[in-house]
Amino acid sequence: MSQTIHDVLRRVFGFPGFLGQQEAVIEHTVSGGDSLVLMPTGGGKSLCYQIPAIVRDGVGVVVSPLIALMQDQVEALRQTGVRAACLNSTLSYREAQEVETAVKDGLLDLLYIAPERLFGDRTLELLARARLALFAIDEAHCVSQWGHDFRPEYLQLSALRERFPDVPRIALTATADEPTRREIVRRLGLTRAPQFVSGFDRPNIRYAVVPKNRA
Repeated sequence: MSQTIHDVLRRVFGFPGFLGQQEAVIEHTVSGGDSLVLMPTGGGKSLCYQIPAIVRDGVGVVVSPLIALMQDQVEALRQTGVRAACLNSTLSYREAQEVETAVKDGLLDLLYIAPERLFGDRTLELLARARLALFAIDEAHCVSQWGHDFRPEYLQLSALRERFPDVPRIALTATADEPTRREIVRRLGLTRAPQFVSGFDRPNIRYAVVPKNRA
């Protein structure tokens, strides 16, 4: 496994090595385990589910609340040769059909989908017929009813464990204090899943204090 994920890291994404807890998260996910991952923005969270989705059989389903972000990620993945697509409200009916056909035929590595669309009857039927590599719940703090980014649709994601019990789930966020992490674990049914917490520090950002100009 280790050799495979390192090969994908270098060959597909062009990175010489993993950062921080990336390797541990990826190995855990590839082996079929659930997890909660907290990494700062720019810390490489996306690789924690993208590489397992490529390595494991089936399509990795990525739940994302931000249409612009999922479109950017799909475009970037396609440029590296990864078979990725999205299902959201920006697609025409014909375009959505083409993506659904690709899922059924096993022609995708990653499918990005909005939470509002995930639990539609059509989508659930599609996923029930497909081979699934994993579920990645991005921006997992949106499940917190006390947070400013709360999305009611995220509360439905707890049903993934019952509907797809053999598919690993990885919840990811960059902004979750300890109470919020506890809420994520409780609402998504991740009580037995390990937590990979990397903190909030972003070493690529520098802070400076300078005297105020009185002029």
